[in-house]
Amino acid sequence: MWKKAALLGAMAFLSPMAALAATDTADIVARSDIALGQPNVLPIQAVGLGNGRLGAAFWAADGLTLQLNRSDTLPYRRSPGQVSFPDLQPLIADRGFNGRVNLHDGVLEEHGGGITLKAWIDHASDRVVIDLSGLAPDSTQHIRLHLWEPRTPVASTHADVALLAQSWLDDSLPGASGQRFGSLAAIKAIGRDAKSRVIDARSVEVAVRPTADGHLRVLIAAPAFNGDRPAADVANATLATPVDPAAGASWWHAFWSRALPIRAESSDGVARYAETLRTLFLFASAAHESGSIPGSQGGMADLFSSSGDDHFWDPAAFWFWNLRMQVGAHLAAGVPELNAPVFALYRDHLDEIRRWTQKHMDGHTGICVPETMRFNGNGVEYESDRFRPFAIVTHSCDLGWSASSNARTLSSGAEIGLWVWRTYLQTRDPHFLQANYALIADAARFLLDYQKPDTDGLLHTSPSNAHETQMDVTDPTTDLAAIHALYPVAIAAANTLQRDAPLVSQLEAALRKTPPLPVVAASAVASPSTAAKSGDTVIASSYVPASPYRNGENIGLEAVWPYELIGIDDPLFAVARRTYALRPFVYQATWSYDPVQAAQLGLGDEVANALFQIVQLYQVYPNGMSALIEGPPHEFYIEQAGITALTLSQVLAIENDDGLIRIGPAIPAGWTMDGAVALRDGASVEVQAVDGRVTSFVLHDPSGSPVRIAMPWEGRKVRVLHQGQPPEIIDGGRYAFHPAPGDYRFEPVGESASPHFASEPSPTIKSLGRASIGLGSPCCAPPPGYDILKDKP
Repeated sequence: MWKKAALLGAMAFLSPMAALAATDTADIVARSDIALGQPNVLPIQAVGLGNGRLGAAFWAADGLTLQLNRSDTLPYRRSPGQVSFPDLQPLIADRGFNGRVNLHDGVLEEHGGGITLKAWIDHASDRVVIDLSGLAPDSTQHIRLHLWEPRTPVASTHADVALLAQSWLDDSLPGASGQRFGSLAAIKAIGRDAKSRVIDARSVEVAVRPTADGHLRVLIAAPAFNGDRPAADVANATLATPVDPAAGASWWHAFWSRALPIRAESSDGVARYAETLRTLFLFASAAHESGSIPGSQGGMADLFSSSGDDHFWDPAAFWFWNLRMQVGAHLAAGVPELNAPVFALYRDHLDEIRRWTQKHMDGHTGICVPETMRFNGNGVEYESDRFRPFAIVTHSCDLGWSASSNARTLSSGAEIGLWVWRTYLQTRDPHFLQANYALIADAARFLLDYQKPDTDGLLHTSPSNAHETQMDVTDPTTDLAAIHALYPVAIAAANTLQRDAPLVSQLEAALRKTPPLPVVAASAVASPSTAAKSGDTVIASSYVPASPYRNGENIGLEAVWPYELIGIDDPLFAVARRTYALRPFVYQATWSYDPVQAAQLGLGDEVANALFQIVQLYQVYPNGMSALIEGPPHEFYIEQAGITALTLSQVLAIENDDGLIRIGPAIPAGWTMDGAVALRDGASVEVQAVDGRVTSFVLHDPSGSPVRIAMPWEGRKVRVLHQGQPPEIIDGGRYAFHPAPGDYRFEPVGESASPHFASEPSPTIKSLGRASIGLGSPCCAPPPGYDILKDKP
């Protein structure tokens, strides 16, 4: 019910917007289509498609190869298999081979050797559909499905269908659930004379001739499967659904109509590249997030995997640190429904999390949500020795575990609770809040129970980790930020639902006794910055500031984002800016929050620099994905694109937790932008900027709630236009009003500049420094009309 309401709300507040409503969404999305100008023969260059439950990575080895992936083949995230089309070699052998991922339609398109290929993933049924035309009518296409050692599937054929199926118990790894899981893949070809056969224990094949006019359709099913039903029945039910190509395109068109668009350009190319990464992130998110469990795990784009069953990080565990930028980017883009699997993961396992907390946190009440939480609610992380010298087992939320990693990370539950509340504020869906309220209240109950009084009269958390960066310290900034942000939210949520009055009283009392953030001399922290000046103060990682750093996280900036405690009116705003300038870890990982926190702090030029630097360091794949770890298993990380997507929204507009809407708080110098950002109560704002300065913005606010705006036009007169009424002239700067329904356009008096952007009807290669998105044409092509037989001395 919440999902439907969120969808309808997003559509309602997008459609009336003045400038973007007149813009063709297809053109905005097409600017980011992935161009394939040469055969993509390496799986580490694969491009992906998905329907939220089933995903596939495509590359050009053996004519065409694809790997099927699901998020529910736990605990190993095993692939249902790889499929190859070896007889499509003429397609990729053509020097003129070209293709693209058509993001607007959700289709892979390829052309070469007189052959045209279109591939998409059905939304009505979990299967890949591949349409081929231009094939020689008398040729035979062999479509092969295979798995690899040590997989032990059952290979079988049923009439003209070939399939591999396997099921297993999750009963051997630490934290095992005892549940049964499995994978299934099946091939059916619609042409002439289709025949299926078993090649060996891990391989099957369908051989088929195209129709007389050279057409062939191949269906590759990979539905949910755990062995409870016969594999052939499950496969046939998935294959039997009629194919409707228009339905898939319509699904994507509807998605893009809901997702708020952003265009950006700059002379150095950073803005345009960032826009492309944002669009690719939204495409990948829509392809990953509609199941009962998040498709992205540990920051990876798991449904786009091309590395078999190999995973560097525990494929059964979820790190909220690597999901939160995705949650924030979805909300800012006006597609909160993409976060439904994340909330379901924690909500559906509340009882298991409570039991884990009781057992491993000395009987404390509420929920200590494990930062690395297994899919069944246990705080176990198991890393096999596949890519390590030995296996590793760690526990999160465990007072009896050794002082390491996330053993005493206490703040993950608070973060999840905050995102629940922010989602409610955006959608105002009471059913959503009711369903997820326990994630807020139980996280608050745990922190309240864990806080202990000391002789100073204050309440402290100890031992506790400053996430993964300081071990077993007192009052880490993550805890203090979590408490100061979550307790007011829990109070507001309880009052909204008219429940838990005793909890509200306890939280109000505890807030008054919770220490402030640890502000210390810059020289007092572990590894002080050489750029620190005498008298500089920073927000430390904890009240034990000199405790050594064990990981590369800028914990002192957590209060800036995601907790958003320090707005532009906060006394600590200047200290937070200095904390950013002196942060110990600069552009440190694919998940680096540097650009997001720079946007919150109004550091526009640093936003542009951070986006550029992180792309240079980590975006290594031409599909727009990044890599945290060099070398095998060559997994695609989606989190860097998520950081970029969230950042682009925040440079246009930030709505602080106190309700103040900051317009254009961090647009870099030289950037021209036009984009919309979702706000509370189903509202949104479209901001236009030319050469780094905001030229206008349109507020669409259907709720009629009071609005406070910080405009970037201090000292100027501003014209306000509302639904065709005579304009009102106001002073720039801060403005508060109670709007009537409809659009409000704000623009400085005398301003006439408006943004202009290049249209790209054809996909192009996007380049930024050493990074690129898309594949270029092969080298050394002769001029048109060249005849090798006439090339003689």
